[in-house]
Amino acid sequence: MRRIDLHTYQSVIILKPDLDEPQVDQAIEKITLLISKSGGAVVKTEKWGKKRLAYRVQKNRFGIYLNIYHTCESLKVSSLENEYKLYDQLIKHMTVRLNQSELDWAMGKAADEAAKVIKPDDGDDDVIGEDVL
Repeated sequence: MRRIDLHTYQSVIILKPDLDEPQVDQAIEKITLLISKSGGAVVKTEKWGKKRLAYRVQKNRFGIYLNIYHTCESLKVSSLENEYKLYDQLIKHMTVRLNQSELDWAMGKAADEAAKVIKPDDGDDDVIGEDVL
């Protein structure tokens, strides 16, 4: 019996800049379908919007950025990336594996815990135990 290792990944995807909002939503659905076909599931999707690229990619100076957190079998990530390459609306992509602390940070748990630890300053700057000359 084969052991299936599901890991969490982050895929940053750049779409062609000339897509309008319904086409971007269609692209997200298509990418979600590709992830599902690879045995994974989408955890969170973020639209970062249209941004200027650092250098031209396929003659484009701009691109529409998507950030997708998803689970996938470790053996099927390369086939998922091959599917990304075949999708014509996609001009660039990068997929990295996340550990648990990175995933917690991405999901906002780390920010919530930090807010609990930091207490607001009451504005009273008393110094105790020092003599003032």
